Order: sequence, then structure tokens, then C-alpha cells
Amino acid sequence: MESHSPRRAARAPRSVRPTSILITLAAANIVGAVGGTALAQSNAVPLPGLVVETSKAKAKRAKQPAAQPKAAAPVATAQPPQPSPSGSGGPIVLDGRNSLTVPTTAEIQAELARVPGAVAVVPGSTYQQSTAAATLKEALEYVPGVFVQPKWGEDSRLSIRGSGLSRNFHLRGVQLFQDGIPRNTADGYGDFQEIDPSAYRYIEVYRGPSAMRYGANAIGGAINFVTPTGRDAAPFTASADIGSFGFHRLQSSVAGANGPFDMFVTASWQEQDGFRDHSWGESTRASGNVGIRLSENVETRFFFGVSDIMQRIPGSVTRTQALTDPKAAAGINVTNDWQRNIDAWRVANKTTVLLAPGTALEFGGFYNDRHLMHPIFQWLDYQYEDYGGFARIVDDRIVEGYRNRFIAGVQLHNGRIDNRQFANQPGAVKGALMSSSLDRSENLALYAENSFYFLPSVALVTGTQFLHATRDRADRFLSDGNQSGRTEFNLWSPKIGLLWDIDRTWQAYFNIARSAEVPSFGESSMAVSPPILFTDIKAQRATTYEIGTRGRRPDFTWDAALYRMEISNELMCISNPTAATGTCQVVNADQTVHQGIELGFGAVVMKGLAAPGPSPDKLWLNVAYTLNDFRFDDDAKFGNNILPGAPRHVVRTELLYKHPSGVFFGPNVEWVPQAYYVDSANTLKTAAYGIWGMKLGFDNGGPFSAYVEGRNLSDVAYIASVSITDVAAANSALFEPGTGRAVFAGVKYRW
Repeated sequence: MESHSPRRAARAPRSVRPTSILITLAAANIVGAVGGTALAQSNAVPLPGLVVETSKAKAKRAKQPAAQPKAAAPVATAQPPQPSPSGSGGPIVLDGRNSLTVPTTAEIQAELARVPGAVAVVPGSTYQQSTAAATLKEALEYVPGVFVQPKWGEDSRLSIRGSGLSRNFHLRGVQLFQDGIPRNTADGYGDFQEIDPSAYRYIEVYRGPSAMRYGANAIGGAINFVTPTGRDAAPFTASADIGSFGFHRLQSSVAGANGPFDMFVTASWQEQDGFRDHSWGESTRASGNVGIRLSENVETRFFFGVSDIMQRIPGSVTRTQALTDPKAAAGINVTNDWQRNIDAWRVANKTTVLLAPGTALEFGGFYNDRHLMHPIFQWLDYQYEDYGGFARIVDDRIVEGYRNRFIAGVQLHNGRIDNRQFANQPGAVKGALMSSSLDRSENLALYAENSFYFLPSVALVTGTQFLHATRDRADRFLSDGNQSGRTEFNLWSPKIGLLWDIDRTWQAYFNIARSAEVPSFGESSMAVSPPILFTDIKAQRATTYEIGTRGRRPDFTWDAALYRMEISNELMCISNPTAATGTCQVVNADQTVHQGIELGFGAVVMKGLAAPGPSPDKLWLNVAYTLNDFRFDDDAKFGNNILPGAPRHVVRTELLYKHPSGVFFGPNVEWVPQAYYVDSANTLKTAAYGIWGMKLGFDNGGPFSAYVEGRNLSDVAYIASVSITDVAAANSALFEPGTGRAVFAGVKYRW
């Protein structure tokens, strides 16, 4: 493997430096030390979760959960929302000692249980103590319907229900949020390097049209990463991880609450040489929030984050190269030193006001600044600025003896991209200016949803969303013609559904919903003839039919959904000027269908094997299975061909032994039993694969935890991710090799 150094391509002065992050964390620790005893005492008492007011008898029952082991190792699976016993009861009331602006895990479980669609909550505790938590895959791999595979560094290919399959770089089709604040740019582009999975209390996953609460401009759905607050985090934490291919990571956090104030700050540093040549990377990230309880019913919270990321790109290779020489990088990537470097910072505020029992108003604003320095086929120098605001009201009450829950909101997300592209000369040296434009995006989303319990345990859920979006480009490089233009979209997306609380632990739901996604500027291209202008590309529209069930019991959890999405104008690779290199330009397909089965469950296979009694040891089986059936629908060119880019079957499973002492161990398997196509013509496939690993660790809920993890222990050469095209050649460079045999270990200490 080639040697790496932290040299970055020539660039403008950075607005964010790694030292600023370290200074931030040091200052936070000093504050924590000064606060010392008061902060520790404020976190010593567990804070109560959500309280559901029904009758006195029901309230008493709600405080008596089924017996659980006192000490239990994490279970690496997503948790379906816990049905609440409030079907015919009164409004939900938040306890005043919790944060009003950031729900606890228990509170968000109860809130998402009111969604008649596929949603999941992934508590950070299910993966942060048992794996390196360096990529999104480690956090989301047990959420069915979510396909995420690392490409290099922290970059991944992420798709929910087949969204964004044609996007061979960055992200489209899923909207990312942190603490409810958008992380995507205003035109829909997304990235992963700024996401630090070790930093979050939990992750909310909304599959398909269930993401209405965020005004999502994406047919795949939304993912919200939620950080702890000073009211629910340990006063101090520190962790260290090491692993194969030069992986090192350090992370620390400080938190506390004193009177009306609370604070949480976390920072991490991560470096790795990478499995493949030319894949060295370094990331330094920090984020946090400060909350102020202005009164018993009013809280405001300020969020912030900074990132400094350097990453070299090994590039896609041919199928033969991926399976026979997986460590090798693409030649051009080495010669021209392809990289993706990001400096970013963000600030936001959110205020929550409890107007009355069962009625809450939240509102706020945000500003994101990102500088992308990206030497690839050209030297991309992009400056992103995004800003906006939001407001949301929830009213949950009894009306004429029937429970009714009404939600309405508005989201404004605007932004500008000052982009310049230069020739990329050997060694990542900027050459002559090749293109330049100023791109502006505006998005205004209005949404409303009402849940009416016409029976004590059955709700009729109706809703709608309106999206007004504009895209405006001012071309500043006119020697190749004027590509300036403007386009506007006005899109309604109604929905109707049923939610049935079968019992206190079991729900079923059904819904029909429309969703929409406006194209980003990245869908246009001047590299084909005739050129594809962004003004020529239509918004993609989907109608989704979905039925599912979910539940959580002490020894069994499940989350199952069956869906069909009928999509018009899906953004797909239709134009292919250079099949040998896999270059793909995106335009609108006619009609496509995405349908599938999503099944996730965790079950106790055996218990009391070596430690019988009220807190027995358990052998847990965790499974996430996804069936993807994505096809063209009587397309003029491709008929009913299978859409490329996603495996038909994906199985992830883990058998984990958990001892009440805190010891856990067991094997895990990732299996893709069928190769899948990488082109719309259905001529070139990947290869089926199965890989397995092992975990061994200790976590008894106390201050110390540790783990050792082996991945791909059979050292299988496999294809983890692909780019797609319309008609592939045998030598098309479309394949990203998976990582070979690797071992990671880590320790964490909580004060």
C-alpha cells in the first residue's frame, strides 16, 4: 500500500481549523470542571421519560414495564416505535425535568408510534459500545429497507427503497437532518463526511413518505441524527478505537445541567490509511448544544457544529479488478491525486413552547456554511451557504370524547452555491478555469396531518404537504455558451392512512401517500450532445401503498412492511456517452415501480443457559431482511428491465450471547445471495457474496465498556457498492471493492 501524508490540495484559506475544534472541547471541559459537583449531581438522577395521561389506573400501569436484566449488552438492531397505551386516552404531557426541545429516546419512541408508516429509532447504545461507529453502515445496517455500503473513508452509498440509485456520487433521494436541522443543501445534494455516528443519542429513520414532518423533498425519506443534551448525557466520556488499515479514533464529550441551563459538547478525531490504495483520510468534528429553560413551559436551545475533513479517493474499478485486486486504486485517481476535502460549520436555534396541556409550538432557524475542495476529473471549488427557518405545532386533545392529534408546520430552506471548476492537473494542481456559476435554490414546504381516533384504538390519519421550489442558475463562464436559467415547481402530496393499536405492544398500519423530489443542480450536464440543462429535468413523483406491523416485547421485537411505489419521471441514467468509463448522465425515465418487503426482528432464542434467575443470560437473534423489486414499467427503451444498482435480497443477521455481568459475544453475517445489475440494459452484474464477523465485548451499563470486533474474517473479495449506467461495457469502471479481513478494538469510559 502506498504511503500517505496529510497533504491537502492547494486551496483557499480554511474558515475552520482542527485546532478550533480542540479548543472548543477544551473550553467545554474547563466549564465542566468548574461546574464539577453541580453538573455531576444533576446527571446522577435518571430523568423520567414520556408520561401518558389517561386514567389513574392506566397511568399506574404505564409505570410498570416488564422485568429486564439489570445489566444487558447492547442489541445491534433498530427498535420499532413502542405503541403507547393512549389510544383513547388524553394528551401526551412531557415531564418538566426533561428537555422540551430534544425528546428523549422514550419520548421519540412514543411520538413515532403515532406515524402510520415505516419508521424506526436506532438508539446510539445499540452500536456505540460494540463497534467502531465510524460509518453510517455500522449505525443503520439492521434497519430493513435501508441499503448503506461504505465506499471509502466515511463516504457511503445510501438508498432507502431504491432512492437515488442513479446518483453515482454524494447523495440524493434521502434528506439528512441533525437535531431536525437540514444537513442537505437546498438543492437536494447530501454528503456523509460530516456525520459522526459516535455523537448521537439516537437516529430516527423515516422510510418513504413517512417523512412528512420534515417537509422532506425526497422520495426515499429522511434520517434525523439527534445529539444528547446536558439533561440526558453522562457528565464526561472518553473513548479510543484502533483497527486494521491504520484506523485510529479518539472521542470525548462533556455534559451537564445547572438550574435552567444545560450543555453538551462532543468532539472526535479519526484517521485511517484505508483498505485500498489512495484512500487515506482524516476527520476532525465537533458538535453540541446549549439549552436554556426560560420557564416551566418554554425552552430554547442553540446548536453548533464544525468539521474539517480530508479524504483521498481510490475510485471505481472494473468488475475483474474489484474481485482480483481489490486494494488497487484507479490509475487516474492516483496520477491526479483525487480528493474530497470539506470545511464546514453550522449554527441553529430551536425554541419549544408548551401552550397548554397537549399543545406545543416549536420554531427556529439555521445557517450552514460548507466549503468543498474536490480535485477529481476537474478541480471543484464550491462554496455552499444554506439558511432557513421552521415552525411546527402539535395539538393532542380529547374532542367530544374522541382523541384527536393535529400537526401543522412550515419549513423554509434556501441556499446558494458559488461554484468554480478548474482543470485538475497531475498532483491535484489547479489549472485553467473550466466553468463557473452562481446557483440559488428556494424551498418552501407546508404540511398538515390529523389523526382522529374514531375507535379507542384505531386512528384515521389524513394529511397533505405542499412544496414550492425554485432553481436559478447564473452562468459566469460564457465561452462554452450561456447555461443560465430558472425553473419552478409547485407540488401537492396528500396522504391517508389507518393506525391500529392492537394492544400495548403491537401496532398495524396502512397508508396511501404521494411524495415528490425536485432535481438538484447535479443532474444537469454539458458533457453530452445535446446538453442536458437542469431546466429540462422534471421533478420525480411517487405514489406509495404501504401496509405494516411493528411491536416490542421483552423477548421479541419486530418491524415488517410491504410497499409498492409507482414513480413518474424517476431520475435515472438514460444517457451514456462513454460506456467504457461508466459515465452516466441523469434524465427522467417514464414510469418505474419500486416494491419490496422489509422485515426486521430480534428474538431471544434461549435464556437461562448459564445464569438462570430473574436476570438471566440470553441468546439474541437479530435479523434484517430486505427484498427489493425495482423495475422499469413498459419503458420505450428498457421495457420491464430491472433497475440497476441494488441487490434483490439483502440479509444481515447476528447471534449475540448476553450475560448479565455485561459480557457479550457472537457471530454476524451479511449475505447478498444474488448478483445484481449495474446497467439499465441488464447486461453486466456484480457478484453474490457472503461475509461474516465476530464481536466480543463488555458493557454492564457502568462507567467502563470495551469491545473487539472482527469483520470479513474469511477475507472474501466482494463488491460492496457500485455506480450505474444505462448500457455497460465489460470494462466499465463501476465497482467499489469491499473491505478485506479487519479487526477493530475500542474502550470507552463514562464518568
